[in-house]
Amino acid sequence: MQLYSTSYHRASSIEDAGKLLSGAADGKFIAGGQTLIAALKQRLAQPSDLVDLRHIEALKGITVNGRQVTIGAGVTHAEVASSSAIRAVCPAIANLAAMIGDPHVRHMGTIGGSIANDDPAADYPSAVLGLGATVITNRREIAADDFFVGLFETALGEDEIITAVRFDAPERAGYAKFANPASRYAMTGVFVSKGSSGVRVAVTGAGSSGVFRHAGLEAALGGNWSADAVSGVEIDSSNLMSDMHCTAEYRANLIRVMAKRAVQAA
Repeated sequence: MQLYSTSYHRASSIEDAGKLLSGAADGKFIAGGQTLIAALKQRLAQPSDLVDLRHIEALKGITVNGRQVTIGAGVTHAEVASSSAIRAVCPAIANLAAMIGDPHVRHMGTIGGSIANDDPAADYPSAVLGLGATVITNRREIAADDFFVGLFETALGEDEIITAVRFDAPERAGYAKFANPASRYAMTGVFVSKGSSGVRVAVTGAGSSGVFRHAGLEAALGGNWSADAVSGVEIDSSNLMSDMHCTAEYRANLIRVMAKRAVQAA
């Protein structure tokens, strides 16, 4: 196997990370590496430089102030899943984190890396969108509705770094997914929340353009917050994915089933 050269840099601060990337011919940030390392192994990515964000203290830590939750971009899935502070105000996102991958993935993968990569079958994008969270970067704050643009595409600039995710814990929230038995990625996942700004329903693993909100489910649950309210909602399959795992029509049914389970979990 022919190898290629990649220079590794350990950033000591957010500012240092930006400088290291700007000095690279074709650099990439790396956090937990759960997606990028696999892409390197398969020759799907060949960056000239890797800038490691894992050792930046400013990207770590969980803060709960009343019902406002702030999670550092470098916080791992395992840390979110085991946080008693988060479980006290929003157990749904802790439960979601506990469903991601396997123990190795949960102890290496980070919330910032997950949403920056925006894999169409990842779990966290549905939570960020379903909670109406704010994505904080080293330059600005981006509302969840404006952050996710398409498959593996976000509003982030080339050298922009996610520093934290912030949200107000809703009155109720729940998440349910139909997981691929091998990868544990969501073949379809639904995150629901009910708060002062109304009902939000975000779907991952099913949309041909990535994570999305479902207006029909939001309207139904806004009028009647119960699993029964989901039954009569029409789920259009025309914009859903069909792949080796299942058809768009099957995913349409999964959206309804997972939405019911998410409401019950909430």
